[in-house]
Amino acid sequence: MSKTLARLRDTFDDPLFVRSKRGIQPTPRAEALAAELQQILSSIESLLDGGEFSPRNYRGDITLAISEYVGMSLLPPLSARLQSVAPKLKLRTITRVERQLERLATGELDFAIQLSRPNYPREYRHQSLGSSPLAVFVRRNHPLIGKPLTRLALSQYPMISLYVSDREDLSLPSFEADDFVQSPPGMLETSHLLTALEVLRETDYTLICPAYLARNDGVTRDVVALPLPPGEAQTVDYTLVSHERTARSAIHQWLWSEIVDTVRGMRMRTVHRG
Repeated sequence: MSKTLARLRDTFDDPLFVRSKRGIQPTPRAEALAAELQQILSSIESLLDGGEFSPRNYRGDITLAISEYVGMSLLPPLSARLQSVAPKLKLRTITRVERQLERLATGELDFAIQLSRPNYPREYRHQSLGSSPLAVFVRRNHPLIGKPLTRLALSQYPMISLYVSDREDLSLPSFEADDFVQSPPGMLETSHLLTALEVLRETDYTLICPAYLARNDGVTRDVVALPLPPGEAQTVDYTLVSHERTARSAIHQWLWSEIVDTVRGMRMRTVHRG
């Protein structure tokens, strides 16, 4: 291995890996090579497939970054589709991951479903998956129920803040920001929605998150969704993102369509129920 690394260093005129306090770290040149290799290997895989792609016969891993509250609604119907048409596919989901665009480029992620960014670099494919109004979730019999809901009223109770990846890169509604109130009596941040809901059931905490969660009666047992104060209604938008390195990968293109079609099906069911 050391001889191979030495030859690679001579070939690329770069140390490629260096020692640091955090261990062995790749140089920028090594990281750039890794990104290029992902594209090359993807092209080779397509060549070996001979242009024929069968979801049913595909064996491999796909990694998706998705928040727990989005996954709770999307993953059940998506998994049902995949079980039927791509039974050998291994879908791996990650709920807490920073620098998502960078990880899509390096191949650590294949897809990300994230809160929409104002802009995306040209090398990223992105498609809107829709939006949801925000609501205030509280326990049944919470003191706020039956009273006028205002920012001042909300500020009297501790808040739960759901973790948001790459928060600094987003234009979040003011209700999503940690500085929603000047001095809240308490704050809990978590990336685990089920934990947040259990806290709600046992305390006077409040949670501002997408209103569509209220449709899941099992998850929101003994929890009530209240509309935001009059004149304060806000929504959050979601986007599916991938990097151009997967543009010629049959499995990635196919799964992109499956995710989009699943979301469309969810919307249709919601309209029919309405």
